[in-house]
Amino acid sequence: MKFSSTLFIALFISVSTFAQAPDPTRFAEEIVEIQNRNTQLDADKPVVLFTGSSSVRMWKDVQDYFPEINALNNGFGGSHFTDLIHYQQELMYDFKPGKLFIYEGDNDTGAGIPASEIMAATAYLYAQIKQHLPETEIYFLTPKPSIARWELKEKYEEYNAMLEEFCAFDDNVHFVDVWTPMLDENGVVRDDLFIEDDLHMNKTGYDIWGNVIAPFLD
Repeated sequence: MKFSSTLFIALFISVSTFAQAPDPTRFAEEIVEIQNRNTQLDADKPVVLFTGSSSVRMWKDVQDYFPEINALNNGFGGSHFTDLIHYQQELMYDFKPGKLFIYEGDNDTGAGIPASEIMAATAYLYAQIKQHLPETEIYFLTPKPSIARWELKEKYEEYNAMLEEFCAFDDNVHFVDVWTPMLDENGVVRDDLFIEDDLHMNKTGYDIWGNVIAPFLD
């Protein structure tokens, strides 16, 4: 998909993407909890915010990976892009991060949402962030591969390709590939990166994420 087509989708975003989305208010209590956290920030370090679905939420020790920054983890539940769009003010803008890492699209793909509609939601959220946080660097992480959803491999790859092309449009928007380094030499998802549910990552998986993200923080 050419960027012009992606932008067209963003401008005329499919009503079905939102109409068929789960009710975002299911996360209302969790969002309040995130906002009420007593986060101690080091005034001498930049604020970098991580948000998105449960793969971010379960990265409990993200601060330990990046001691040189204030690493805020605002991941929530099994969220979709539409959920993050609904809570964009509470989860992103209120914190005024210098850098913003977003992980969504995994649950969207798992729910059978077409890649084009996920890309539309991505582009829409991008436009909103640029309006509210014009100086913030935006980093879109690709959905990761997993054993539990490996049968959807081609769907994930379709969205990831769209995302990569989209991120090339703006120097302040970056494509972060966590898909490729989680594959083995045969291009198959590694089976040593997950907890018992075969969907969420163990420390080895997060070590890969840490290594991928670290250069973007230099």
